[in-house]
Amino acid sequence: MIRYVSIRLLFALPALWLILTMVFLLAHIVPGDPVAQMLGEGARAEDLTQLRHALGLDLPLPVQYGRYLAGVLHGNLGESFRFQQPVLKVVAAHYPATLELAVVALLICALIGIPAGVLAAHKRGERTDHAVGVLTLFGLSVPNFALGPVLILFFSVVLGWLPVSGRGGISHLILPACTLGAALAAILTRMVRTSVIEELSADYVRTARSKGVSESGVLFRHALRNALIPILTILGLQFGTLLAGTIVTESIFSWPGIGRLAVQAIGARDYPLLQGCILLIAVSYVFVNLLTDLVYALVDPRVRFE
Repeated sequence: MIRYVSIRLLFALPALWLILTMVFLLAHIVPGDPVAQMLGEGARAEDLTQLRHALGLDLPLPVQYGRYLAGVLHGNLGESFRFQQPVLKVVAAHYPATLELAVVALLICALIGIPAGVLAAHKRGERTDHAVGVLTLFGLSVPNFALGPVLILFFSVVLGWLPVSGRGGISHLILPACTLGAALAAILTRMVRTSVIEELSADYVRTARSKGVSESGVLFRHALRNALIPILTILGLQFGTLLAGTIVTESIFSWPGIGRLAVQAIGARDYPLLQGCILLIAVSYVFVNLLTDLVYALVDPRVRFE
């Protein structure tokens, strides 16, 4: 198992390096001068030159890139231009909020998608199946930036049940988590339906029914259990997507997480902070995929580490 984990981590290093390189280049290609933005339009040329030299922005791009990679290898992501603090400290303060939102959104996704998919598979071709299909199509068709304002308008402005924005108790989590998990719940529902239908046509299901096993037992103890591998795959990928997709949702609901922090870093031309946000999201995505692979062996004994 240790060898398997080591190999997977080794394979992930080129992907992380490519992400680091792309983010570094894109951040520096974007028009705008962070020094001019920090000092304001009325700043003197001498002050601009002095600050640019202090931040190392007057160095050639390859030199800046080499310094950045060396800093990452030593656990130093640089200092934020905007907050005047180490990037690692800033992103660490905002990461729990993003993780909290992503976990709750994934729970909502699973609580909706798995039962709905099993129900649609059990009622295949019937009205219930068609109704679930319409709802999943609706969930896939409505993007986050459209669903979020609609939920705010209805549940916050019209009914006054839930807060509009910010991070607080459970009530603050409901709207952003539902916005983030709606489309993914639709995808999961279709995946569960397809997997369970495939398992229901297997020989062991017919054997279980001939032995008098109840329909609920056939569905949950046999079909769903053997369909968990593709379901776990999509859940693992969705969790990584949730971490990366919080940018829009956090901006809509003013959620103080990594996504909103990345948007602020883009607006302020804060290169180190933007690179730190993207790097943290990428590392989280790789870790979740690795964790998903490890769970395979626990769920299905047929899966072995090679």
